Amino acid sequence: MSETTMSGHCYCGAVKFEVSGKSEWIGHCHCESCRRQTGSVMTTFAGFDEDQVIFTGAMPNRYSTDDGVTRSFCGQCGSPVAYQSVGQAGKIHLQLGLFDDLEPLAPQDHSFLDEKVSWLHADEHLPASGWQSKDKS
Repeated sequence: MSETTMSGHCYCGAVKFEVSGKSEWIGHCHCESCRRQTGSVMTTFAGFDEDQVIFTGAMPNRYSTDDGVTRSFCGQCGSPVAYQSVGQAGKIHLQLGLFDDLEPLAPQDHSFLDEKVSWLHADEHLPASGWQSKDKS
């Protein structure tokens, strides 16, 4: 986790951001929603209070779902930018791969391991965060 000012941007550079202060959570997410939104078998986020993040370039586009989730993405290149939910009001989770310097942002845990694809073996030494899917029965 970092306590300094960090920056990042989307693939094309249109959406840019600066983050000040310490991230409160950095982790891998395995949920189906994140897989479909990113096109990857898992994604990694760094979580912050919304007031720690300033968008310095184009504002990302937003897509909201019926279950209270809002995903942000670049309207020009389509890069996923952030995840927010009504269950975590005032928080924003930025896609870790967009940060300019990834070295100080090591993941701490896994979320939604109950949705992880069986053949993926990444950072197996990290603990589960406790986040998991609701019973689907």
